[in-house]
Amino acid sequence: MYKISDFSEMTGLSKETLRYYAEVKLLEPAYIDPNNNYRYYDDGSYFLAILLGKLRRFGFKIQEMISVMEDESFANLEGLLLQKRNNIQMQIEDLLIQVEEIDDFLESGKEENE
Repeated sequence: MYKISDFSEMTGLSKETLRYYAEVKLLEPAYIDPNNNYRYYDDGSYFLAILLGKLRRFGFKIQEMISVMEDESFANLEGLLLQKRNNIQMQIEDLLIQVEEIDDFLESGKEENE
């Protein structure tokens, strides 16, 4: 069992994030000491925490993460990841178009000044 501070260090999730995840029932401690309310996590919690950290980095919202954790099916996770990937690709394309438009605008300004 790992204290919340050790678990936070191991997983890269802040203590505040771990407390919030417990509050929304996303990742609950394996044990809470009734005498001092210290939270303890186990090895199973570790793998879930790593998954949740990845999902956050991939842009998943809390409700989407809850859906993944409740469903526990790889098909659901795979579908959500593919959807996120497609959204990111579209954002990249939109940003590249914006960069091109900025370049064109800057170039047209240069031509007018000549």
